[in-house]
Amino acid sequence: MAKKKYTASDIEVLEGLEPVRRRPGMYIGGTGKSGLHHLAREILDNSIDEAMNGHASEISITLHKSGQCITVEDNGRGIPVDKHPKFKKPAMEIILTTLHAGGKFSEQNYASAGGLHGVGASVVNALCEKFEAVVWRDGYEWRQEYSIGKPKSAVKKGKKTRKHGTSITFQPDPEIFKSVDFDTATLAQMIEEKAFLNKGLKLHYEDEAQKKKETYCYDDGIQSYLKSLLAESKLKPVADETFYLEKDEGIKTEAAFCWTEATQEKTLSYVNGIHTKEGGTHADGFRGGLVKALRNHINVHNLLPRGVKLTSDDIREGLTVVLSVNVPGSVSQLQFQGQTKDKLNNPEVTAPLESIGRSFENYLNKNPKLASAIVERVVLASKARAAARAASQGVSRKVGVSHRLNLPGKLADCSSTRPDKCELFIVEGDSAGGSAKQGRDRKTQAVLPLRGKVLNAISAPQSKVRENKELSDLVSALGCGFGDGMNLKKLRYGKVVILTDADADGMHIASLLMAYFFRFMRPLIESGNLYLGLSPLYRIRLGSGSSEELHWVFSEEEKEEILKKKAKKKKVHITRFKGLGEMNPKTLWETTLDPKNRKLLKIQIDDFDEASDMLSKLLGKDASSRYDLIQENAHRLELDV
Repeated sequence: MAKKKYTASDIEVLEGLEPVRRRPGMYIGGTGKSGLHHLAREILDNSIDEAMNGHASEISITLHKSGQCITVEDNGRGIPVDKHPKFKKPAMEIILTTLHAGGKFSEQNYASAGGLHGVGASVVNALCEKFEAVVWRDGYEWRQEYSIGKPKSAVKKGKKTRKHGTSITFQPDPEIFKSVDFDTATLAQMIEEKAFLNKGLKLHYEDEAQKKKETYCYDDGIQSYLKSLLAESKLKPVADETFYLEKDEGIKTEAAFCWTEATQEKTLSYVNGIHTKEGGTHADGFRGGLVKALRNHINVHNLLPRGVKLTSDDIREGLTVVLSVNVPGSVSQLQFQGQTKDKLNNPEVTAPLESIGRSFENYLNKNPKLASAIVERVVLASKARAAARAASQGVSRKVGVSHRLNLPGKLADCSSTRPDKCELFIVEGDSAGGSAKQGRDRKTQAVLPLRGKVLNAISAPQSKVRENKELSDLVSALGCGFGDGMNLKKLRYGKVVILTDADADGMHIASLLMAYFFRFMRPLIESGNLYLGLSPLYRIRLGSGSSEELHWVFSEEEKEEILKKKAKKKKVHITRFKGLGEMNPKTLWETTLDPKNRKLLKIQIDDFDEASDMLSKLLGKDASSRYDLIQENAHRLELDV
């Protein structure tokens, strides 16, 4: 069949808001719970931008009774409604229906803003089945409704009013999102976070279904945020002291921080009200400045005990930081990784933030007792880290080694402590296990014999699978857990090889094991760690003496082909192996275990849905589908006696 020619007619041009509906993940990060709530964040951020620039003092957020519809209202200036001189449409309609249209591309309308790409509101509009904008401006109320990004009518001029501001009501499209039910706790957390970051701003939240109303307003901003985080984590600051730094020289910065007894560092960073989950240049600069401030104070005052070497990790251990940075457009245009703005990329922000962090040295010099308490905390962290390193040197680094005492007794483990070099062979029965244990390379090859046919994991209930002794032994040997609790990083062997006899029973056992791995340990297959080992069915000797040829044969077809090509005028001796247990250890090594000669098939699945359907037919409780499958393939079946 000739391939279709790739021509200009194959090129698609997505117009308007169609790119958003085709690839929503590019704009909101996904269509799950996080993406759904990102819609609310985008609309709320627009109102926050009004407040940050001094045009709004209150914002109201309402989750309506259905739990699927939200209204965000502010008392800002209101979206412009006059006609755009170029496009001859009301500005409100252009902003809400066009990508990269907005008033934040220059600093004339917004000195600083979190929404800089001009896509936020229009993206939300594109992904909602219902969207309504109401604007109070120029002495009148203005209203327009939309559906999936398209206006349902023209902008309507309503009654006279002295009110000013914007109200956006939106209901997400169930064709886009997995669920359109908003979580009230997630919304409340988002709103409280915005209140912490904007001193004195009132944010009212109403949940109509639960009949709850709450107002969030914090006069000391992120200092309250830090105290809230400490209370939530049940942590106390070192010397019961928290710190606050503030500076407004081009880039406005607020930082609330402290050291605690926790072993982890925690930094929550924000830029222009946007939470940068992965930090960025602002967070790196500030933390780096703090490290330099403390290190310099220690060196100047000779506070480091002899033999102690400090690292940046020691200094930052237990550090909790809330950092809020406001970068005006006149200073720099913000650069983020992706539309969801998880990480700030502006390199010019690093130096000013580092300078602010380093200014903490002045505070340390003025408060020697407090500085001493922090230095003591840092030195303890360094000593603990050094002790942990020393202890780890005498411990085997093999993943899962801590489980050795719980390993099944019949497992013959290998001596290597490097999982990437280790292999586990799962064999059937003690007889095969005995030959494999004697013939293996003890350094890198482990053997686990299983008794008879394992449980059918496709048709058996999960509770029964968990209680099964053979499968429990297998999970213990692998060391990485199973089901939802599986962690591949703890896998004790780089290769897991199913090695069964080359007969019908062996194939059945292999299929049962593969079914178990498919249902309960699928990451093992996805990562390419599962293999099927082929054992020879025949040994064929051709000729005798010095001219003898030896062939290991893995199928009937291969046997017939060798006999046809090479058996003429030669003495032929054929040995059929009834199972691995009948092979002597040397033969098993040469044919099945030796990496130079063996044949391993990596288990790979291209379509997991199709594989699941096939396993259900083969091993499921419904015998009728299995009967149909046998009837369809009866012409391919052979009798193995």
